[in-house]
Amino acid sequence: MTPRTASCLCGALSVTCEGDPFRISVCHCLDCQKRSGSSFAAQARFPAKQVTVTGEAKVWVRTADSGKTSDHHFCPTCGGELWYVAEPFRDMMAIPIGRFADPAFPPPEYSVYEERKHGWVQIVGDGVEHYD
Repeated sequence: MTPRTASCLCGALSVTCEGDPFRISVCHCLDCQKRSGSSFAAQARFPAKQVTVTGEAKVWVRTADSGKTSDHHFCPTCGGELWYVAEPFRDMMAIPIGRFADPAFPPPEYSVYEERKHGWVQIVGDGVEHYD
């Protein structure tokens, strides 16, 4: 498998991922809508041991209503979030699919928090699992 590289908008921060993602998903929760600036967020989770980071990142820690935390890593120059790590998957780096800038990136396997999904959004594809 060819390594995949994702970067922030200015290119000062990047990650190179070896192997296939552990999970590719779309999330419609309100926090992901805010995080992505869109009606949903699409991300690929890679085991951290398969990811090499190049550049310096700033980290912002968010505490959810559940008390669980997520660490959001972003470029200090352009502000683009490049990955986050969230409980309970502390050994997984969730990287927004758009950061790879690759229209051939594999499609999502899961669509979660669909009760928060915008009515005009449809996540389609063979084998996509849908969860409210």
